Amino acid sequence: MLSRRAGRFFYRTSLPSGVDGEKVEADLTDGILTVRLPKSGVGKRRRITIGGKG
Repeated sequence: MLSRRAGRFFYRTSLPSGVDGEKVEADLTDGILTVRLPKSGVGKRRRITIGGKG
């Protein structure tokens, strides 16, 4: 005999910092849940050239 759960369930968690919450995607295919958490551009390091006389 095979048993399987059916019905709705909820799972909540906090997103890590650096994730763009507006672009999160989730897909349920063949019983496999795939969640994509894209990085946000905020907080990226970048090099800034400072000009001056001298």
